[in-house]
Amino acid sequence: MRNPLRRSNLSVAILSIAGLMAACSSPTATSPAASLAQNQQRLVIAVQPTNTPEQLTSDAQELRAYLEQRLGRPVELVFPTTFAGVIEAMRFGHAQAAFMSAWPAALAQRHAGAEVVLAEVREVVIGDQKAEAPYYYSYWVVRPDSEFTSLDQLRGRKAAMPSQLSTSGYVAPMAKLVDLGLVPGDKEADPKAFFSDVIYSGGYAQGWEALKNGQVDATVIAGDVAESLYRDVLANTRVIETQGPIPSHGVVFSKDLVDPTRTLLRDALMDLGRPEYRPMMRKFISGIFVGFTPTTTQEHLASLNGYLERTQLAFVERLR
Repeated sequence: MRNPLRRSNLSVAILSIAGLMAACSSPTATSPAASLAQNQQRLVIAVQPTNTPEQLTSDAQELRAYLEQRLGRPVELVFPTTFAGVIEAMRFGHAQAAFMSAWPAALAQRHAGAEVVLAEVREVVIGDQKAEAPYYYSYWVVRPDSEFTSLDQLRGRKAAMPSQLSTSGYVAPMAKLVDLGLVPGDKEADPKAFFSDVIYSGGYAQGWEALKNGQVDATVIAGDVAESLYRDVLANTRVIETQGPIPSHGVVFSKDLVDPTRTLLRDALMDLGRPEYRPMMRKFISGIFVGFTPTTTQEHLASLNGYLERTQLAFVERLR
C-alpha cells in the first residue's frame, strides 16, 4: 500500500518561497546549510498557527526571553500563517525547531527530514478519568435518546466533524470507519461514502451544538478539549465508538540543529514543565499544558501513521 504522506497535497498548499521568507524574517533565498551558517547566532523556532500572529507574538515575548537566557543566544519565534508554512520553514532551513500538532509533524518528518524530540504532556480526560499524558482518545457520540446504538447504523445519516485537518476529530475517526468496514480502505477515505452529509463545524463545541440542535445524528468529541466541555458532552450523549491513542502536539527539531544547541534547547523546553512556567505555556501552547517528555518520531507518531496508512488521507490546506 502506498504511503499516504507521499501523495500529500502539501506542495499545492505551501507558502511561496518569497512569502515564507518574509514570514520568517529572512531577506534572501539560500540553501539550508548556508542559511544556518548565516544565522548561527540566532535560533529560529516556528510556531504552528493557533491564534492571530499579533496575539502569538505578544504571548511569545516571555518564552523568547526565557530561551535566550537559557541558550545564551538570540531566539526568534516566527508565525507562518499556515500549517504548511511551518513545515516549509523547517524544510528550507529558515527554522531549526517548531511547535507542531501531530499530523503536520508527520509531514515535517517526511518532507523536511525533521524529528519529533518532545511530546506535550497535557491534562486530558480518558473515559471519565483525568490524566496527564502525551496521548488521548476521541469518541463518536449520539444523543442519549437516539435510536442509534452503533456506528454502522448511521449509514446515510448526517455527522459533524471539527475539521479535515484534525487528528482526533477526523483522521482517527475516519480510521475507525475503515476498521469497521464502513468506508473503503483501498483509496483515500471519504466520510461521504458512509454519511449522507458531513458538517465541518470548525470545533468540537460547534459540533456539539449541531448535535444538540438536531442538525446531525452524530458528532465527535476528544479528551483534550476543556474539561467542562468534555464532561458536558459525555453527560448528555451516548458513546458509540472510541478511537485512540491519539498523539498530542510535539516539538520538532530540524536535521540541521546539532549539539550543543540541540541538547540545550531540549533541556530548556523540558524545564518549562516546572510550576512557575506553566501559566506562560498555557497561554502560549495550550490551556491544558503540563510539560514536555522526551520521545522519538517513531514512538510518538506510531498510532497516527497507522491511521494514515489505513485511511490514505492527504493533508490538504488551502491558502486564504
